[in-house]
Amino acid sequence: MKITKEEIQKLAHLSRLSFNEQELENFTSDMDKILGFVDKIQELDLEGVTPLVYLNENAHVLREDEVIQSITHEEALKNAPQRDTDYFRVPKVINN
Repeated sequence: MKITKEEIQKLAHLSRLSFNEQELENFTSDMDKILGFVDKIQELDLEGVTPLVYLNENAHVLREDEVIQSITHEEALKNAPQRDTDYFRVPKVINN
């Protein structure tokens, strides 16, 4: 599968990235290599091969969830630069 500069530009736009012409060339080349590797994998006979889910044999090594009240609500808000009754006040970061 071959990827075009236009497809890279579309992905960059969706990702809110901008590239100069040299970077665009590099990304296009890199993506072509990646897709070439994927094409090679698709050529293999993988019948009966189980997918790798965990990198080690210790699957599901998780601790039990325990609810622990480590600090009170008032202690959490004590050093807040700005607060609004029970909440932290933060500057607006999204314009739209």
